[in-house]
Amino acid sequence: MAQDKKALTEANSINKKGVSETIKTIGFIGTGLIGSALARLFVRAGFNVILNNSRGPKSLNPLIEELGLSAKAGSNLDKTISESDIIIAPLPLEHYKILPADKLAGKIVIDTMNYYPTDDFHIKELDEAKYTSSELVQLHLKDSKIVKAFHNVGFHHLFSDARQSEQERTTIPIAGDDEYAKQIVATLITEIGYNTIDTGSLKESWRTEPGTPIYYYPYAPEIPKGISDEEAREIYLKQKVHPISTSEAQKLVNQTTRKFPIGGRMDLLPDAHISAFIEFTKKRF
Repeated sequence: MAQDKKALTEANSINKKGVSETIKTIGFIGTGLIGSALARLFVRAGFNVILNNSRGPKSLNPLIEELGLSAKAGSNLDKTISESDIIIAPLPLEHYKILPADKLAGKIVIDTMNYYPTDDFHIKELDEAKYTSSELVQLHLKDSKIVKAFHNVGFHHLFSDARQSEQERTTIPIAGDDEYAKQIVATLITEIGYNTIDTGSLKESWRTEPGTPIYYYPYAPEIPKGISDEEAREIYLKQKVHPISTSEAQKLVNQTTRKFPIGGRMDLLPDAHISAFIEFTKKRF
């Protein structure tokens, strides 16, 4: 209890100073579509970013050139971690064990991962609801402070839905076991243009996982039936989405029920999302 009180006092102190005065550099372990969108948002908000991926620093040159002087490629993973105030891990869940538990000890790590099982990829503990995917990440990174965030918005709308005007902001959920870490992450999220709601512990983070009411659809435009692929693409990429208030987001989370089988399915997402995902992924390689 005393430790929680101290953590909240520290977080409130940082909030009063302004998080950007205390947390200046965001490290990325993974720079796919979600990671790239977040890097753009953090640079736009005045943060420095250090990018690290499995393909090496040269593969990051186009993104770094776009982001400008506030971005650089990490020469190696250890250096990326040591030079960053907070780490974001926008990885496919099947690769979560590449995160080095010893190097990340004591760090706040934002987990954006989702469980999408396939014929070749299943995690028994998740299928049986023994853990949530974020609990699994926390078990691996036992000395880190895991906060679940940014996982329930599609890559394109994660960037385009962010708003600096409070009246136009939409709301995303966060979850975590460490109150201090959650307050810091919530403040960071506000800086890049979103409101947040705290949905509780990592154990409760299933309420925002794939297939739940607050996952994906509230942040993307509705695609009418009977239109061409080109028209669908235009709507998907350009149509603004009505922002979700904190009370609306909380209502969506509260009405969630646990469903089986656990995990997301790509074939249940709109064709326009799948097409854009494939298109933008190809551009990266």
